[in-house]
Amino acid sequence: MTAFQDISQLPLPQQLRHWAKVRPSDTALRQKKYGIWQTCSWSEYECQSRWFGLGLLNLGIQKGQTVAVLSENCQEWVIAELGIAMINCVTAGVYPTSPAAEVEYLLALSEAPIVVVEDQEQLDKVIEIRSRLPHLLAIVVMDPKGLRRYDRTGLWNFEDIVQSGKDYEKKHPEESEQHLAGPQLDDIALMVFTSGSTGKPKAAMMSWRGLGCAAQGLNSMLGCTDRHSLVSYLPLCHVAEQMFSIHIPLYTGAVVNFAESLRTIQEDLRELSPRIFFGVPRIWEKFHSSIQSKIRESGPLQQWLYESAMSSLQKVSLKSRSQWSLFDTAIWYFWYVLILRSLVNYVGLRRCDVAVSSGAPISPEILSFFRKIGVPIREAYGLTEASGATTMQISDMSPVGTVGVAYPGVQLKLAEDGEILISGDVVFVGYYKNEDATREAIDAEGWLHTGDVARWEEGPAGKELRVIDRKKDIMITAGGKNITPSEIENSLKFSSFIKEAIIVADRRRFVSALIQIDFENVSKWAADQNILFTNFRSLVENPSVVSLIQNEVEKSNSHMPQVQQVRKFHLFIKELDHDDGEVTATMKVKRKSIYEKYAEDIEAMYV
Repeated sequence: MTAFQDISQLPLPQQLRHWAKVRPSDTALRQKKYGIWQTCSWSEYECQSRWFGLGLLNLGIQKGQTVAVLSENCQEWVIAELGIAMINCVTAGVYPTSPAAEVEYLLALSEAPIVVVEDQEQLDKVIEIRSRLPHLLAIVVMDPKGLRRYDRTGLWNFEDIVQSGKDYEKKHPEESEQHLAGPQLDDIALMVFTSGSTGKPKAAMMSWRGLGCAAQGLNSMLGCTDRHSLVSYLPLCHVAEQMFSIHIPLYTGAVVNFAESLRTIQEDLRELSPRIFFGVPRIWEKFHSSIQSKIRESGPLQQWLYESAMSSLQKVSLKSRSQWSLFDTAIWYFWYVLILRSLVNYVGLRRCDVAVSSGAPISPEILSFFRKIGVPIREAYGLTEASGATTMQISDMSPVGTVGVAYPGVQLKLAEDGEILISGDVVFVGYYKNEDATREAIDAEGWLHTGDVARWEEGPAGKELRVIDRKKDIMITAGGKNITPSEIENSLKFSSFIKEAIIVADRRRFVSALIQIDFENVSKWAADQNILFTNFRSLVENPSVVSLIQNEVEKSNSHMPQVQQVRKFHLFIKELDHDDGEVTATMKVKRKSIYEKYAEDIEAMYV
């Protein structure tokens, strides 16, 4: 514990050096390749990072410049970030799902002279736009497979950069040590691009002090130690995943496991069975949908047991475990043995003690469901400009739907209109080369204006925060009624047949919705009903599918006050796509773009 406390005020590179010194041979990273877990010790982690940083210096990078990383989560990603930090440069992550045009915009915005890419697919995007990026000097490729016939001008293999740094250190040990002095707490650590759901992405500059404060605050709720193991699977471009994959592990000495891919996360979780797990609402919705699909495929007995368990545990799910009576406990364990154990094993969360949801509002029905099966999700709230999460529920005693209390070191208050204002070290430095946007976000007194509206709610531990919606998203109907779209949308998405829902209500006579079906689950349902279809559109246009979704909408309406009930809906004939400008890289809906693109379909619902 002493060593743990000693590094709490150190920037990340110095924390890595600490663990490499006190636990050199212990496992720091595990990565699954071709179905086999490979390990990397703290000493190897530090050496590889150090050499990579020195290798970048050989390419001509200067102190304070930015290095972009375009890759899915992997061991090389974090080694690159720590190496970049060791030479006091800044990492800017770019989503690997971004099309070439968006990559061009972000690389131009960051002015990165070097970009690290994962493989041939990502390299091709950069090559396509390279001629329009005069500041770009070099491209480093993690996986060089398929590049034999490529023009190697300005192109380097990741391993070669590491080797060049190793050679340089061997020849110039004293100069190398000077180069690797590392950053100070108030230096810029990361450049994190905002989602761009309401406009062009901005580059938020994060300090080591702010990120460190956020990691310590978050971990005061999580209780992660060097005995824990975390899973890295959400994009490292996002500040929340940065916390769980890099900052908290280096602060606590925990092991990081890199899942094979986001597509295999459930299989990987079954092997790892972590005690701490973070997921955005879409992940929890996916797990819920997967369980519903599994139940529909099971036999009549299993379906009856499941329905009976869900009904029996309804009242239990409204209580904290600390408030359970002996009868409540007995009832839950009875159903756990019969049916629930197989469900939590199926999603890989059998041993999960702390489950966290953040990044967007989540349906109360989803929270209630996971409480029933024994995974009490605790909600957290934060945003990029506040170094990630700033509040979290203290325990499962918090009311469902609140986001808890502020961490130590975070000051939080509500403006007169309910907007959440945040102050403290966690507040970001500003937007890169965008002073106007920075002044709009941070007022003269240092308060960050989040754009989110909330209210205080009394809980067992005192006042807790309940986020209502984005300030810009709250709608007013033609009758003057305020509508919170996220509440209705999350209720609709509780259905395993609905993947996305976008509410239309602003200045309208009634509430309507644009709905995207969950193709996987609806297609399975259609096959069971002997419904023939050829593609997404033919499935959506089938009258039986329309009736199926109508039933799901009516179920959602039954939980809503009349003013928030969906009267009409339109089904998208294709999946919403990042390349078409309909969703962001984090799969957040671009409302303005959707409303403009589907204007005719919207108007047709109001004829």
